[in-house]
Amino acid sequence: MGKICFFDIDGTLLDSNKRVPQSTKEALHLLKQNGVYVAIATGRAPFMIKSLLEELEIDSYVSFNGQYVVFEGEVIYQNPLSKEQLIELETDSKLHGHSMVFMNDVSMKANVKHDRFIEESLGTLHFPHPEQEVSYYKERDIYQALLFCEEHDTALYEGKYSDIQFIRWHPYSMDIVPQGGSKAKGIEQLIERKGFKMEEVFAFGDALNDMEMIQEAGCGVVMGNGVQSLKEHADFITKSVDEDGIYYALKHLKLI
Repeated sequence: MGKICFFDIDGTLLDSNKRVPQSTKEALHLLKQNGVYVAIATGRAPFMIKSLLEELEIDSYVSFNGQYVVFEGEVIYQNPLSKEQLIELETDSKLHGHSMVFMNDVSMKANVKHDRFIEESLGTLHFPHPEQEVSYYKERDIYQALLFCEEHDTALYEGKYSDIQFIRWHPYSMDIVPQGGSKAKGIEQLIERKGFKMEEVFAFGDALNDMEMIQEAGCGVVMGNGVQSLKEHADFITKSVDEDGIYYALKHLKLI
């Protein structure tokens, strides 16, 4: 029976300083030596993870929370957002004074020149405020958008759009992905290509956008620094990313 591990990035592979701990690098190296297939499952865009993929020598990944999947360097699945609903949402968000950022596989653009919420939330990922390009999303496929508003404003949007779902990842920002899209759906596309089954999947995560993959994987591992509601669905809760949590979990699960 084969085994495959999917790792979230922020708060899972990357520590609180946005670096990969040395113990994690060692653990991934040992995993590969042991014949375990290693892949990424992230909410980030492909252009945001290039250097990390090179650093860890990984070429298969699920990005945009499952909407854009690459298997060994080849794009195998794309699930863009509905143009009509993005136009509706942007119109709506302008009425409420909330900014948006639109992302495809190569870049991201904002619909405003500057917004403190954009700067602060993207700053936590070590990314600068994107340039403004108002018609960017109307002219190309968009796999994920970001809506910048506080938690008490979430109710203005949730449930209003049949083809869109919102996942909060920061006090000032929500991911916008196609309804029914998730990391688990992206994982299904990738493992089908490789010939794995869901029960052979080990998934590692820490945040709300990891919920479906933690629930559906054969073994869902939640980081010690993960959100409480995710921990309730874990098969194993490991130590924090800052306490060598990946290495600790892989040892415990006898994968290394």
